[in-house]
Amino acid sequence: MELPSVRSLPGFGLVPGPDRVLAAASNVAHKMLYGGVADLRPMPRTLIDEGTLREVYHYRALPDGVEDGDPVLLVTPLAAPSLCYDLRRGCSLVEHLVTEGRPTYLVEYGQVSFADRNLGMEHWVDDVLPSAIRAVSEHAGGRPVHVVGWSLGGIFAMLALADPRSGTLPVASLSIIGSPADVSQVPLLAPIRPLLNLTAGNGLVTRSYKMLGGAPQPLVRWAFQLTAVQKLVTKPIALATHVDDREFLAQVEAVDRFTANMIAYPGRAFGQLYHRFAKGNQLAEGHFELDDRTIELSAIDVPVLVFGGSTDGIAPVRAVRAVVPHLSGSPEVRFEVVPGGHLGMLTGRAARQSTWVVLDEWFDQWSGSAAPAAPIGTSPKRRHSSSASRALSK
Repeated sequence: MELPSVRSLPGFGLVPGPDRVLAAASNVAHKMLYGGVADLRPMPRTLIDEGTLREVYHYRALPDGVEDGDPVLLVTPLAAPSLCYDLRRGCSLVEHLVTEGRPTYLVEYGQVSFADRNLGMEHWVDDVLPSAIRAVSEHAGGRPVHVVGWSLGGIFAMLALADPRSGTLPVASLSIIGSPADVSQVPLLAPIRPLLNLTAGNGLVTRSYKMLGGAPQPLVRWAFQLTAVQKLVTKPIALATHVDDREFLAQVEAVDRFTANMIAYPGRAFGQLYHRFAKGNQLAEGHFELDDRTIELSAIDVPVLVFGGSTDGIAPVRAVRAVVPHLSGSPEVRFEVVPGGHLGMLTGRAARQSTWVVLDEWFDQWSGSAAPAAPIGTSPKRRHSSSASRALSK
């Protein structure tokens, strides 16, 4: 989590001034009286479609707002809570999109249990995402959908759009945020790669996830926390030195809630991710074996926007950028490096002036027939600074 820039200014002393003391006292009192300083109220939403491990929600427009333009569908990653898109007020992508007047939707999967252990990735690629996209388009009056996927949600979205079994989907564009295509470029996996090879013959990992029915929730939560182990170690010091910074404290509270709500992986889906993604690194070659077929990423025929986080340890820039050459069927591919780690690039404080700005410009550029598409940085409906955008076209 980034530190406020004021602390790096010359002359910032160790002895707090009166303003900092008052701010710290206010934050401590608020935390004692109300349990925290973050505004964790979820944005209001309505269920519009559901199925097996599929719930599609429409976020309601503001009381004085009017929805306009093509709808945006946020794709939740498997095993992560949908809180990633609605982290807290002020750092919520959902809140931003609704405030902008965009029809905003989300697909999530509910709690995964042992009974779901036989569900593979094809359930999400063949059924959940295509059904959600069609439901959103229908609910929005038949308009094409801007699909946005973070982390594994972006990978599932790519596979769904590339899969010929999905048929023709009403999609305007695809945005993938922090989705690693080449896991050999992920430093966090380097220490355990020999272990993956070591267990190849005896099937230790396979037997373990089959016995457990997947990757249980505590293990998923621990794995996510492991990616930020340095921040975990220094967290008490950071909280003590930022007790006067309400924004900092609120973000820590929101991220803690997100991490505590991790969800389990179904057994078969976890096995496919382990063998074909983490171990086989198939996406690095531009394809993925699923069920009885091979899905080629070159089959994606809609505009694609790809984000890499400058300090992302789970999906480093090189791991994410590796997908770009395989998107040869897309009419336009744009790659952006934005500030932040894996979650921060999506919903950190810096995302408000980087990732969200680029997303707005992208949606405006590839909007439907309601308004002519405007060049990036010159949207007639929304004014943004184009200096945050650094497009690297194909």
